[in-house]
Amino acid sequence: MILEELQSELDHLQRDGLRRQRRTLASPCGPEARVDGRSLLSFCSNDYLGLAGEPALVDAACAGARAWGVGSGASHLVSGHLRPHAALEQQLATFTGFARALLFSTGYMANLGIVPALVGRCDAVFADRLNHASLIDAVQLSRADSRRYPHGDLAALERLLAASRARRKLILTDAVFSMDGDLAPLPGLLALAERFDAWLVVDDAHGFGVLGPQGRGSLAHFQLPAARRLIYMGTLGKAAGAAGAFVAGDATVIDWLEQRARTYIFTTAGSPLVACALAASLELIAEGDTRRQRLWQLSAQLREGLAATRWRLLPSPTAIQPVIIGDNHETLRVAAALYEHGLWVPAIRPPTVPRGSARLRVSLTAAHTPQHVARLVDALRGMA
Repeated sequence: MILEELQSELDHLQRDGLRRQRRTLASPCGPEARVDGRSLLSFCSNDYLGLAGEPALVDAACAGARAWGVGSGASHLVSGHLRPHAALEQQLATFTGFARALLFSTGYMANLGIVPALVGRCDAVFADRLNHASLIDAVQLSRADSRRYPHGDLAALERLLAASRARRKLILTDAVFSMDGDLAPLPGLLALAERFDAWLVVDDAHGFGVLGPQGRGSLAHFQLPAARRLIYMGTLGKAAGAAGAFVAGDATVIDWLEQRARTYIFTTAGSPLVACALAASLELIAEGDTRRQRLWQLSAQLREGLAATRWRLLPSPTAIQPVIIGDNHETLRVAAALYEHGLWVPAIRPPTVPRGSARLRVSLTAAHTPQHVARLVDALRGMA
């Protein structure tokens, strides 16, 4: 009976155009992929600066493996915190301008650790309605009162904060929204956090390494200081090209997370060889203005190429360029047609995005070329 129920639910997903499909690559991460015996041009990756296959990172990882082995062997607080981890945390703190940084295995685990460590019963979290699933789950784990405000609506958030009598308040937001590609109004959010004595937790998974001077992230993009009530999360498996995540903030906050964030305390520390690769990655990010400029040029090429066609792009100033279609099955049909043209663009459907807003999520990277983007534009224009 239990298996039949699961199969019935799977059949419903298939019927509604919501069943996900996993593909296995036979090639490293990059714009040109080998899948199911076919060569494809991929617009799926979050490797925004094209560092996942960068030889300098590979060399650093190999040297790290020879010096430190493959595994850390324990959690950070037992015996798994090795010198490469400590050095990387210091680099990340300096790079982002905060007093301290703390490494986590993934961005999802970082978010699940931050929120429940800071708030609980009798507290309140004020979250953007389009926040990532990890932030939504983090609020549920915290057991704090949850208040969701319309996407980017500072006036609505202000009203919710003013009406709250919670012991502690925490404002929670993505910096770059992963399915729309737009930016949170971070200056306004920080001003509200200051006014209402609230934490501001910023998930900069898609801004770190890409936005701001030297790729220092969305806070730097808005020229915001490393305020004491700000808690900054950045991932290291996207623009940084490797794996993991970090949280940066005031020294007292990081000390507290080190003692209370369960997803930090109760898991094995990441591989030291990855920490060594990330140390090299940070240097390339800081020197990566040419890569970031290429991203903006490719983004402009895509938008100009699809102007005056039926394809509606959201007003994204980032490497994420969503093409809104609406219907789940139509979105799948267009993605399949592109696939037949040798172009791999993911079809994103509910519940990842709101119902009726299914889309193609075009992710551009500095490893793409103008010729790659021209192929995608030509294919979409041919379907317009």
